[in-house]
Amino acid sequence: MKKDIHPQYVVCKVSCSCGNTFSTMSLKDEIVTDLCSNCHPFYTGEQKIVDTENLVAKFEKRQEAAKASGFKSKKEKMAAKKAKLEAIKAKQKANQGLTLKDMLANLNG
Repeated sequence: MKKDIHPQYVVCKVSCSCGNTFSTMSLKDEIVTDLCSNCHPFYTGEQKIVDTENLVAKFEKRQEAAKASGFKSKKEKMAAKKAKLEAIKAKQKANQGLTLKDMLANLNG
């Protein structure tokens, strides 16, 4: 190995937002983390939303705005389309025994 080209490998202090601190080896002197093994949901077994960038709040805000603007989901659009097709089929069934003259009279009347 060449001398004096490698970075210094030092004892590093790691501190978590929950207050836990521990030491490890790293190229940095200090590391600050949001999660550690004491507070991570995988290790604690507790459900916890870890949202450092407010992504959940932003998503809920977009959902509220979409509902307020009259946005229809795909499921709602499909249900409306299905109801419209059933109405057309029912109308065709009602017109099945009619003559051309009766159909024209229904259109005009």
